[in-house]
Amino acid sequence: MGKSALIVIDMINTYDYPDVDLLLPSVQKVVPQVAALIERARSSDVPVIYVNDNFGEWRSHHGELLDKALAGPNAPLVEPLRPDDDSLFVVKARHSIFFETPLSYLLSQQKIDHLVLCGQVTEQCVLYSALDAHIRHFDVSVPRDAVAHIHADLADAALRMMERNMGARVCGSHELWPEPAHP
Repeated sequence: MGKSALIVIDMINTYDYPDVDLLLPSVQKVVPQVAALIERARSSDVPVIYVNDNFGEWRSHHGELLDKALAGPNAPLVEPLRPDDDSLFVVKARHSIFFETPLSYLLSQQKIDHLVLCGQVTEQCVLYSALDAHIRHFDVSVPRDAVAHIHADLADAALRMMERNMGARVCGSHELWPEPAHP
């Protein structure tokens, strides 16, 4: 593997849509792991790239999406994952992080060939993004404890498919980047 990037999928979110009652318990479990991954990636000089749904807000940009999520009732799920000034942000409109976004070009410009995918939803956006990364010849890692799901059985099947069919490394988030040294 060459240069890596951490891809945070759809975590800047208002959680105002169908199936959210099924998703929220899983999101609550993974937020600490995603936050720790973001911190470790930043400490290791690994680019953190947020790829986030625009939720049909065609006139919005990432700052507006963040402000709206932080103003909502689920802000505690977003606050620990807030992008910093060095974070990159790509807005998407469909499931895959690549579908009609500039992400491929961005990754090429950054000479990134290994993607660590975290976020939501394992059996939808993470799965489709892993497939699209695979067909674009990226190495992919998916930390199983840093991806949220709606349906646990489908998420388990999706992780198995990513590992078996796409050659993704499915691992624990603790296996990625060392813990930052605290004085």
